Amino acid sequence: MKRILRRKRLFLFDLDGVFYRGKESRVKIGGTKAVEALRTEGRELFVLTNNSTDTAETVCQRLVEFDIPVKMEEVLTSGRMAAEYLRDRHGPVRYFLVGEGGLDSEMRRCGHTRVEGEESDYVVIGLDRGVTYELLDHAARLARNGAGIVATHDSALFMYKSGPAMAAGPLVRAIEYASGKRATVIGKPSPLMFRMALKRAGRKRQEAVMIGDQLDTDISGAVRAGIDPILVTSGIDKEAKGYRLLAKLANVDDIVPLL
Repeated sequence: MKRILRRKRLFLFDLDGVFYRGKESRVKIGGTKAVEALRTEGRELFVLTNNSTDTAETVCQRLVEFDIPVKMEEVLTSGRMAAEYLRDRHGPVRYFLVGEGGLDSEMRRCGHTRVEGEESDYVVIGLDRGVTYELLDHAARLARNGAGIVATHDSALFMYKSGPAMAAGPLVRAIEYASGKRATVIGKPSPLMFRMALKRAGRKRQEAVMIGDQLDTDISGAVRAGIDPILVTSGIDKEAKGYRLLAKLANVDDIVPLL
């Protein structure tokens, strides 16, 4: 098999649908052989996930329990990156949260302050499986009154235990529509997350490859950022549908012969 990845130095992996499937009752798909091979060859990696409901520590612990030897500093969740984005550009901010505990923890870790009333600098949006009309309405009102909007991601679907399920994108669109404002989107398919990963690693886009299971997040985002994509068919999408791929694989561990 041709070693089409021999010159790639930075490997970006999606999480759900690539390493495991499901949000509560998770089932491992693969990853141990791939990560171990990258370690042996001295390559770099990041887990680049739109997951905003868990902290980076939680994701890392889960991967280690699945015998996938990823380090905590290599886990870049959309929640972590959104919190760091705000901190690096605006310092500590007051935020109104549409999201779950993992996103709240990442925001607090970066020095931001959560508020419930009218004094908010930013509305921060992630997946929220307990969302209510009142919460969305209040978030939109804050945005209309001057608060900025930062979304961890705006993808439509994620791989749930029963299959593809609604992600944070519809929540983002509802608040944008009601407020007349556009959100700054951090996660895939926004190229911002990819650029932040490249900067973190000190690598050029030509040195990187993205391995993911969704065309409208992983593959589209990589293409927009100028990064070569690989589709693994263990998750949501099975065909490229017009995208030019570096490879299409059944399992993430199938990258090993390509290194």
